[in-house]
Amino acid sequence: MTYDLLIQKFSATLDKDLIEEIFRIGKIANYKKNDIIIDIGQTLKFIPLLLSGDIKILREDSEGNDLLIYFLEAGETCTMSLTCCMGTTKSKIRAVAEKDTSLIMIPVQNMQSWFHNNESWRSFILESYQTRFDEMLETIDNLAFMKMDKRLYKYLVNKTNLGGSKIIIVKHQDIAEDLHTSRVVISRLLKQLEKENKIKLSRNKIEVL
Repeated sequence: MTYDLLIQKFSATLDKDLIEEIFRIGKIANYKKNDIIIDIGQTLKFIPLLLSGDIKILREDSEGNDLLIYFLEAGETCTMSLTCCMGTTKSKIRAVAEKDTSLIMIPVQNMQSWFHNNESWRSFILESYQTRFDEMLETIDNLAFMKMDKRLYKYLVNKTNLGGSKIIIVKHQDIAEDLHTSRVVISRLLKQLEKENKIKLSRNKIEVL
């Protein structure tokens, strides 16, 4: 099953010999929704490749509040963890399972040697860096220039794209934490979006129209 998932999620970006090597040396790790996969200050010895599920990547401010940076989907890796491993520094991000998630963990030393010796891996990593960089720029733009109602609607649309469904099962408090604001603000803005016929609200459930 793991090998089939590797082929399904990574054959478009990694060559077959490398996928077979990842299958041989990788360690499978499974997480439940809301489990912390990587925490701030953690020393990383493995690089995660996401086989199934979704992961949200968070930063922490000086008061200990989490700020959503970006989401990871199956077929991707966390380039911020790659940066920590390449520089042998401790993690500066928190990775949390958005839903039940399966990873294959690759030892750091293999990641480094493949970067020099395998063209498909090198391209995969560089493209991952570019994607994450673009997403972080977008996050900065949202924080600096976008009003909270637009940030909220964009967040909801992104969640539907991740989940493949117009229905989102989520608490208002969880949204507030992701967007670095209060539950009261989120509840008010959700009601506003509902009046604008952009969403439909029910208990712990939001439908994006």
